[in-house]
Amino acid sequence: MLKVLKILIAASCLSLSLAFAFREIPVPVKKVDSKVNVVVIDAGHGGHDIGTRGRKAREANVALKIALALGRKIKQDTPEVKVLYTRDTDEFIELAERSAFANRNNADLFISIHCNSTPNSKSVRGTETYVMGLHKTNGNLEVAKRENSVILKETNYKQKYKGFDPDSPLAHIMLANYQSAFISSSLRFADSVERKFQSVSDRASRGVKQAGFLVLWRTTMPSVLIETGFLSTPEEEEYLNSEDGQDEVAQSILEAFKVYKKQMDN
Repeated sequence: MLKVLKILIAASCLSLSLAFAFREIPVPVKKVDSKVNVVVIDAGHGGHDIGTRGRKAREANVALKIALALGRKIKQDTPEVKVLYTRDTDEFIELAERSAFANRNNADLFISIHCNSTPNSKSVRGTETYVMGLHKTNGNLEVAKRENSVILKETNYKQKYKGFDPDSPLAHIMLANYQSAFISSSLRFADSVERKFQSVSDRASRGVKQAGFLVLWRTTMPSVLIETGFLSTPEEEEYLNSEDGQDEVAQSILEAFKVYKKQMDN
């Protein structure tokens, strides 16, 4: 009996010694390679293309301020991510060049910032985030047609965009067939954006939508176009034209980016 007891005590001591020994050995942590290393932020319109307008605000100016604020926040929060802008001044950039810029820089995410408008009402409000796809409503089509009409300000646009007619519904339907390879990731980020607009800044979300946007057409990465609010609605115009409003919009998109990056990295 005494012999058995000595064996048990010896075994316990050995187990305790091993436990302390292994506790002091650092457990190797597998490094996860990030899948979101380069982000291109696109401020819609610019230069002689002012975009939509409110009583005072111009889409091109508001979009640029939000884009720059978002870029600063991403750099501060995730300094390992490279942030690039299609434009950082008030200049006109052709739609084809915006996507080409993202492709040349091997971007992992493309975020195009815009402001919305409707001629029918001064009370419509809320955010919308679009991905490339088939527009299921006339409203989506009208937004795409308005944003795509920018090409009319470009030279030789028919050659550049293979005869694309921004006024043709059929042309937009054909355009919507592109980007299918990235639709899942694009929708994931878009959904996060709309959720954060609600939870972070208490904005009214009009949801995630699909439509044929030329600026998203040739991007070779997940891409979204964010309509940050309606300049045609006085209250939303005042909000979007203010520093606090622009900062809040940028913060909401940042929070969505953080969620998306974590999901993709894992």
